[in-house]
Amino acid sequence: MNILPAISVTSDALAAEKTRLDVIGQNIANANTTRGPDGLPYQRKMVTFETQLHAVTGAGADDLSTRTGVRVASIQSDRTPGASIFNPGHPHADENGLVHMPNVNLQTEMVDLITASRSYEANLSVVRTARQMAQRAMAIGR
Repeated sequence: MNILPAISVTSDALAAEKTRLDVIGQNIANANTTRGPDGLPYQRKMVTFETQLHAVTGAGADDLSTRTGVRVASIQSDRTPGASIFNPGHPHADENGLVHMPNVNLQTEMVDLITASRSYEANLSVVRTARQMAQRAMAIGR
């Protein structure tokens, strides 16, 4: 049993979840950004994952198998409009006194943050377990 492909697949998942955590952090940090570089309110970003196949060569020349992993397919902006708040004293208020807010919902972001964090922890647990299995397998021959 070769555990290295399993660790490789898990490392792909760890990298993808790290990207997801970074994007969620960016969303939370910009929850009140009413004007970005483009002059518009911040738009929530969403990460999309996709399955990727890797060719794995075995010991024999004819031994070719595949393993699956996950990667970030895209990071897209959520085009849902944010709330408009009446605040005529705000520097970004329009002619009607409305301030257009980002479409970031902190409750949703926190749920996504917990989910991504738990997924990251689960993948990290796989790496730890694989490492322990390898150490115990090497100890058998002593």
